[in-house]
Amino acid sequence: MQDFEAKNTAIVGCSFDAPEDNRAFRDKFSFPFDLLSDADRAMSVAYGAAADAEAERPKRISVLIGPDGTVLRRYDAVTPADHPDEVLADLG
Repeated sequence: MQDFEAKNTAIVGCSFDAPEDNRAFRDKFSFPFDLLSDADRAMSVAYGAAADAEAERPKRISVLIGPDGTVLRRYDAVTPADHPDEVLADLG
C-alpha cells in the first residue's frame, strides 16, 4: 500500500454486496482499502466487470483511473499476487 500512496494513488474494491457486508468482509480479512457497494451493478456494467444488471457476480478486473476520471487502462486478467507490481509499473 505504501508504494501506491507514494504515487498518490488510492485503491478501492467493488462488489455487488451491501455496504455492511463489504465492511464486515474488509474487517475480517484486514483489507487496507475500502470496498464499494455496487448492488445495482451500474458501475460494474459501465467498467465491463459485469455483462448486465442481472449478473450474479462481477469479473475480477482492475481499472486504472487518472486524476481527471479518464480510464487509463483496464486489466482483464488479474492475478492478485502479481497485479500490484503491474499497476505500479504502469504508474511509472
